[in-house]
Amino acid sequence: MEHFVTAAVFTYPHEIAILKHLLQDAGIPFYFQNETMAAFAPLYANALGGIRLLVHPNDLPTVKDILDSFKYNNHLKIV
Repeated sequence: MEHFVTAAVFTYPHEIAILKHLLQDAGIPFYFQNETMAAFAPLYANALGGIRLLVHPNDLPTVKDILDSFKYNNHLKIV
């Protein structure tokens, strides 16, 4: 995990719920830094820089593609 890079930053835990499954299905090793802090103290997680999606640099292009397709093809609306 020490060689992982930040692929994206999120504010709330619900923003990463489905993304976790997409990354697991693609077989990409990942880690969400500050995920636990955001679950029980959202304002502290924000102060720490948000929830960071960390991936291996070799997987970064694939992860960016997943993020782009998730962002623009997502019909889920969280209200």
